[in-house]
Amino acid sequence: MTRTRKPVGRIAFVGAGPGDPGLLTRRALDALVDADQVVYDRGVPESLLEHVRAQARSDAEFSPAEGVPGDVAKVLISAARAGQNAVHLVAGDPFGHDSVVKEVQAVARTAAHFEVVPGIGQAEGVATYAGVPLPGVRTAADVEDVSTLDFDALAAAVARGSLALAVDAGDLAAVRDGLLAAGVDGTTGVGVTGDGTGETQYTTTSTVDSFVAAALGFTGRVVLTLGEGVGQRDKLSWWENRPLYGWKVLVPRTKEQAGAMSARLRAYGAIPCEVPTIAVEPPRTPAQMERAVKGLVDGRYAWVIFTSVNAVRAVWEKFAEHGLDARHFGGVKIACIGEATADAVRAFGIQPELIPSGEQSSEGLLAEFSPHDEILDPVGRVLLPRADIATETLAAGLTERGWEVDDVTAYRTVRAAPPPAEIRDAIKSGGFDAVLFTSSSTVRNLVGIAGKPHARTVVAVIGPKTAETATEFGLRVDVQPQHASVPDLVEALAAYAVELREKLAAMPAKQRRGSKVQGPTALRFR
Repeated sequence: MTRTRKPVGRIAFVGAGPGDPGLLTRRALDALVDADQVVYDRGVPESLLEHVRAQARSDAEFSPAEGVPGDVAKVLISAARAGQNAVHLVAGDPFGHDSVVKEVQAVARTAAHFEVVPGIGQAEGVATYAGVPLPGVRTAADVEDVSTLDFDALAAAVARGSLALAVDAGDLAAVRDGLLAAGVDGTTGVGVTGDGTGETQYTTTSTVDSFVAAALGFTGRVVLTLGEGVGQRDKLSWWENRPLYGWKVLVPRTKEQAGAMSARLRAYGAIPCEVPTIAVEPPRTPAQMERAVKGLVDGRYAWVIFTSVNAVRAVWEKFAEHGLDARHFGGVKIACIGEATADAVRAFGIQPELIPSGEQSSEGLLAEFSPHDEILDPVGRVLLPRADIATETLAAGLTERGWEVDDVTAYRTVRAAPPPAEIRDAIKSGGFDAVLFTSSSTVRNLVGIAGKPHARTVVAVIGPKTAETATEFGLRVDVQPQHASVPDLVEALAAYAVELREKLAAMPAKQRRGSKVQGPTALRFR
């Protein structure tokens, strides 16, 4: 009789680092993606948990760690014995927590397979994000219980070099009293950082005597830095000094379309809020697209011109319906209006023949599109699969160049449902520092479903057509890149923020207070 071997699960104690999801190690992410059950500590930020959930398996269970170390260990061991992979996700580094060390000891006494995945310590990681170096002899610790601290040793560490402690905000007074009692000079520089490595990280600098009052209002875990490194923060602070740090930026695009833009905004420190203004639906009658796909296979077209990612998606979905793939584009040349559209084509294994090197628009594409030549181009027809509301500029220009154009409705764009009431109120009341428009339709639809952005909101548009529409709706256009692309639009907004900061810094204090400029950049100088 053959016995079925019971599957063996694994246990991983994973360090989440100081909070920024980008600081998760590759090994940590691998363990989380492979997990059946994830138990997480309260110190792990919600933003990091959202990132992990998005990467994890759809059936993975997430639950907060509850009870004493022995209770958590029992949960992990039980899951492993049931053949599951279990992870205990902790802030910072696993061995920076006495409670986790006890859990590892409990698991080690069993036959369960386990591993410990290190993470960047919360104290050291946040100190770096706050721009406070820890030179010389450094001491960094993630403190769970202040009563266990050896303040004499900490005072010696401050005297020799630098100190960084991750503690609960409610324990700051006890830390101050302990340091002063151990002989630390009350004028020693101190930095206190809340929401370390997060979107709203904020650091206040003061002294040992005054840091408790300076950190009034801080909650949760904070990082305390002491020593000579605190004095270098003005020159080395980078996380909080990014051009768009703290700016709430409205991105009127769907999550699929806004991914690259939001990622770039976050890199500059902004907090993007994606609000769909357009919903994409199939054409009312599929006959046009059916004929177009048959024409592609039969060699009816010399070129296919894609003007949007949605058009690429619509054609490939129709291909899939008929069991076709990229091979059926053989002999057909492809032009794309811009890099984002070209990337969508490349994702299907095809390299476009033409992408405008200058302005990425209908005009830019026409400027580089060759006229039809009856000898060089025996097939003189172009397929133009587009939205139902597309302008006639491109089709008319191609016709003028001697091409026959099949202008086909590949998809319909309809106005999306209005966003939640709190988003609409924020749009109209100035709750967003900037809004980025990538097309005329995003302007029209945002105003239609949510109202006009407040006058204090910085308006950035991708190109001249979008600028015209924004002006028609009574919006003041503040930012427009020279090159019409999403990366250039974000770069232009970041450059505008830097210019704004420089102008405000040059103003006398009285003028700053009277300035009409709003947003985080202005508030830093008031």
